[in-house]
Amino acid sequence: MSTRSHLLTTSHIPSKSAPWRGLYVLLLAGFVTIFDLFVVNVAIPSMQAGLNASFSQIGLIVAGYELAFGVLLITGGRLGDMFGRRRLFIIGMLGFTFSSFVCAVAPTANILIGARVLQGFSAALLFPQVYASIRVNFTGDDSRRAFGLLGMTLGLAAIAAQVLGGWIVHGDFFELGWRSLFLINLPVGLFAIFSARLIPESRSEERPSLDWVGVFLISVGLSLLLIPLINGPEADWPSWTLLSLAGAAMMLVLFYRQQENSRLAAKLPLVDMQLLSQKRFALGTVLVLLVYSTSSSFFLSFALLVQTGLEIDPFVAGSIFAPCSVGFVVASLVTPKLVTRWGEKVIVVGASIYAVSMGLLILQVYEAGAGLNAVLLIPALFIVGFGQGSIMTPLLNLVLGFVEEKQAGMASGVVSTVQQLGAAFGVAVIGILFNTALSTNNESVELASQYSSAFVAGMLYNFAAAVIVCFLLIKLVKAKHLGCLRP
Repeated sequence: MSTRSHLLTTSHIPSKSAPWRGLYVLLLAGFVTIFDLFVVNVAIPSMQAGLNASFSQIGLIVAGYELAFGVLLITGGRLGDMFGRRRLFIIGMLGFTFSSFVCAVAPTANILIGARVLQGFSAALLFPQVYASIRVNFTGDDSRRAFGLLGMTLGLAAIAAQVLGGWIVHGDFFELGWRSLFLINLPVGLFAIFSARLIPESRSEERPSLDWVGVFLISVGLSLLLIPLINGPEADWPSWTLLSLAGAAMMLVLFYRQQENSRLAAKLPLVDMQLLSQKRFALGTVLVLLVYSTSSSFFLSFALLVQTGLEIDPFVAGSIFAPCSVGFVVASLVTPKLVTRWGEKVIVVGASIYAVSMGLLILQVYEAGAGLNAVLLIPALFIVGFGQGSIMTPLLNLVLGFVEEKQAGMASGVVSTVQQLGAAFGVAVIGILFNTALSTNNESVELASQYSSAFVAGMLYNFAAAVIVCFLLIKLVKAKHLGCLRP
């Protein structure tokens, strides 16, 4: 889940602090933003019970963070370019720390949803500065080493979210339960704010203006799209959900026209729509959307299956799921070397592994039903994670390779935004399938059987998306080598 600053020219304000010391502060910030992206999954059942939250509210607790994160990623990067990346790092960390405190003390599910959205907005201000600061402060081998450490840190954050998060919820320290997951951000955030002076300040030489109208239109449009998709099934699709979807279509059309007008007026739009007119890049963004739509939705469905359906405690549930994250990290380290040697067909193989392993996992849960032993899912989970890791990072590099260097910054911002929006969209779609399956189950059926059936229903989307990704990837790789689908 990466993002980069969209401008290549920067001015560096000299600092006596060594860049490597500042890097550790940046890594800490990267860790905590990704940790909070995943950790709620192990706490969802306890949140649901403690706050008497509905299924749609649980979906918004997960997707609200991702939606806010994705919508403001490009804006966050541009604000750092304009006003200084260290300054925006501090502002973002202040917001993240404060919103984490509000999450921890939230008395109702709706307040927790609002706090998660604020946390996502803060992460969107914070996270782009991590990538941009590394990019402008490290060069050559130092840059490769720094980005390698960042990739490893983000991978470890995903693993820690499952195991450490599960242990914290299970331990119920000071009888705080899931609230401890957000309280631990307070000392981390305060330390990062205090240590931010170690990060050399940098900003763009051009000081571009920010398109606030575009920010408003895309934020409202995507919110109007995703909120009814999450709430609609549980509320039996009331009239407001249909009106919201119609409003979303209108706002997104207005966003497209407004962005085109900005480009034609020689202004700097949030998104250069000519990027999406390049067929290879457009197809690549569809692939990114599909792949990332299967990530958070999978974590959420699995947490509900093992914790609510099988009544396994959060620590054991997180430990069972951890091999999936381990597989992801292993593949992320190995696949780039294989792609260098064998080419893009390695990504197609990775996508095939992902689709097949997802299908086998669904089949395993379907056949076991109420008698499911979650421990027996570990081999399949590892392969699912490996398949996911073997496609996600190489796919981003492949897609970004289709654009010219002068467009690389904006293209990376678009792709990073699509990653988060895809994750939020996946949660919405899975929520529809999962909730529908639960509501149609006979109440006399065992809880484990109900949730096994719901998991299978939800994961059918993931399987279908993974199969579509395989075919689209084959088309994209062939087009690259044959010179088809030219911009």
